[in-house]
Amino acid sequence: MLATTTARNYGLAGAMILTTAVAYGYWRHKESDVQTPYITERVDHGPIIATVTATGTLNPVTIVQVGTYVSGTIQALDVDFNSTVKKGQRVAKIDPAPFQVKVHQAAANAVNARARLEKDRADLELKKVTLSRNKTLLSKSLISQNDLDTAKSNYDQAVAEIALDKAAIEQADALLEEAQINLAYTDITSPVDGVVVSRNVNVGQTVAASFQTPTLFLIAEDLTKMQVDTNASESDIGWIRVDQPASFTVDAYPGKEFAGTVAQIRKAPITVQNVVTYDVVIAVDNSSLELMPGMTATVTVTTAKRESVLRLPIRALRFHPQPQFETAPSVTRAAQRGQSVWLVKRDGTAKRVGVKAGIQDDRYAEVLSGGLRDGDEVAIAHRVSAAGPGQVPPSFAGMRH
Repeated sequence: MLATTTARNYGLAGAMILTTAVAYGYWRHKESDVQTPYITERVDHGPIIATVTATGTLNPVTIVQVGTYVSGTIQALDVDFNSTVKKGQRVAKIDPAPFQVKVHQAAANAVNARARLEKDRADLELKKVTLSRNKTLLSKSLISQNDLDTAKSNYDQAVAEIALDKAAIEQADALLEEAQINLAYTDITSPVDGVVVSRNVNVGQTVAASFQTPTLFLIAEDLTKMQVDTNASESDIGWIRVDQPASFTVDAYPGKEFAGTVAQIRKAPITVQNVVTYDVVIAVDNSSLELMPGMTATVTVTTAKRESVLRLPIRALRFHPQPQFETAPSVTRAAQRGQSVWLVKRDGTAKRVGVKAGIQDDRYAEVLSGGLRDGDEVAIAHRVSAAGPGQVPPSFAGMRH
């Protein structure tokens, strides 16, 4: 009986000790929850990838506008959308009949000019003989000097007529060549190897090239090589450099990421509603031909990358204590937000620590120098207590920084 009572007492004592331990642990846990008025995050080592994000449009590297030099009615179309064409291949035909008539007319004028030359050459020979004969007759006093002068004038005019005939032949030949060129222009050909991405005419349609060359086709020279034309804001353009890696996504392929490279940064500003942007060209390999012109792309350019550096949360750089906790008047808020953080000690107190930040991503900033070490806890926000947002328990209200 005594042994049973003793065992029971030991059990009761053990239960009390266990209860006390649990209560103490719970109290310590609760106390740790309110020990500091700050929410903190840890300084650690890890990767940082700085990026710039923008939206853009996929385009072929080279798009050639195919128009017409002459006016007329479209007689035939040899290609359509998505047709593959070769350089020099005919893509459309304008009715050549009016131009063939002009070629025949110009050819006839050229023949006429040559015939006139032959006629005037015969006349020149006659006048040359007449001049020679009159010289002989004048030496024998058989004709007057006036007759000789007239013969000389007729001869000189015949020589000049030959020169005029030769010029007329050159002019007729030029007109014939122009008519032949215009006839050749009725065959509209592709200037490059590529793919037809746009067709703006139909058979029977009349096109006029009087004032401005109409665009009949758009031909993409090589769809296996494309580019994303994206607009980067003036606040981001300073971080972007040629040859930086980039990636992008399009709505047509959810979850799939495509790779590219910054190929060009165009210096011409684009201003829309007082917002200045710059065209950044991303070169893209489209060997699979999955990407199509006109697709909207969300582009991410990797401007800097660190594999393993000391880093701190960006929120720590932006945090500054509320007025009731600021005990160092010499510390400006701008300095707190820019190059200072608040280091939280084990006892719950906090002090300002100057840092020099390097590259940043959407969560972390690189620590280049300053009084931080791996494992330090830095404040990122005020803890919300039962006393209300931004309030701390009374026992910590007099805390010094």
